[in-house]
Amino acid sequence: MAAPVIAASAAAASSVLQFKGNMASAKAARRVAEYNAQVAENEAVLLQRRRVEEEANLRANSERLAATQKVATAASGIELSGSPLQALADTYFSTEMDALKIQYASEIEQTASQSAATLTRAQGRARSNAFKTQAYASLLEGGSRAAQL
Repeated sequence: MAAPVIAASAAAASSVLQFKGNMASAKAARRVAEYNAQVAENEAVLLQRRRVEEEANLRANSERLAATQKVATAASGIELSGSPLQALADTYFSTEMDALKIQYASEIEQTASQSAATLTRAQGRARSNAFKTQAYASLLEGGSRAAQL
């Protein structure tokens, strides 16, 4: 009689340990997913900052180019009209187009990082739920084994 009781107790204890282990794994999966999602969100912020700096550098270089064009035109004695004015306008328009391309690329990169964060969280929830399901299944299985003994 003692052997079946010991076996049932061992089965119950084993299932409780499996339950606790799986619940701990579920919690760890959520934490890892949240950490990875935070990394992706931080990357989005860094990408935005880099693009803002890149755009500022583009505009500063364009201003220098425009200033050089104005000085060269003035030094030559030509009035700022016609071809020199068109060249200056092209400089400004090209700068704006390049700035828009930088902004667009930044938006795409940020969206990708935010999507990665969302996906990571969803995967973490799914893994966590799978571990919880395994935890409850181990309790049921242990109870079933203990009842059969």
